[in-house]
Amino acid sequence: MLNATFVRPDLTTFCRLDELGLEAVGQHLRPHRAVIECRVVQADPWCRSCGVEGVVRDTVVRRLAHEPFGHRPTTLLVRVRRYRCEHCGHTWRQDTSKAADRRAKISRRGLTWALFAIVVDHLTVSRVAAGLGVSWHTANSAVLTEGKRVLIDDPGRFEGVTTIGVDEHVWRHTRKGDRFVTVIIDLTPIREKTGPARLLDMVEGRSKSVFKQWLADRPRAWRAGVEVVAMDGFTGFKTATTEELPGAVPVMDPFHVVRLAGDGLDRCRQRVQQATTGHR
Repeated sequence: MLNATFVRPDLTTFCRLDELGLEAVGQHLRPHRAVIECRVVQADPWCRSCGVEGVVRDTVVRRLAHEPFGHRPTTLLVRVRRYRCEHCGHTWRQDTSKAADRRAKISRRGLTWALFAIVVDHLTVSRVAAGLGVSWHTANSAVLTEGKRVLIDDPGRFEGVTTIGVDEHVWRHTRKGDRFVTVIIDLTPIREKTGPARLLDMVEGRSKSVFKQWLADRPRAWRAGVEVVAMDGFTGFKTATTEELPGAVPVMDPFHVVRLAGDGLDRCRQRVQQATTGHR
């Protein structure tokens, strides 16, 4: 490493605790888990009811699963001060919202790690739970909530979309409920050669009405900006496109074009072979 600038080793910076408003004050390492003792950097002594400076009443401990370092889960043991206002009697704790949501069991850095592990690295929820040192249900619930906040609730994810693709996908392999979901993706980066396609939404069911309703729920300006809709040979998707996006051009995606062409060649070969040899 040429021209490297080194600084003093700092556990707070190494574990990215400064991003959470925390400071490492101790560590306890075991073969299968690392525990980092932390304190909240911001004192937060002012009463939230009357504004008078309070006094420290006691300290409580909050445990948060953090992003793992290596194959050993990391737990943050956060010591949170509780204050009491001698003027109005109000009590409160130091603000730890930078570190985690209220009642959350995983830190924000741990949530980011879990989301990237599932979406980018294709790890299972079980593997993510093991990496964080939490139960499967805790990891699954946290990832779904964070994924919805970051991906689904992001208002900017529909900006600049001019080409979309729609297809069905078998989502549920049980007898209960609808087995299929309608998947809508943004093909604009593929068309413009700027990057890979990205997921826009998944809607339960597979029918014309499902896709038509999804399009109808989008703003009129957004629908007017869609130029091309790629799909398979399902007429329901084409009809929904024609009705809701009259200015867009419906096309068949390359996979289904090649598949239909191959199926046509197979039928032609079978017909000729049946006529000439008496069997397919």
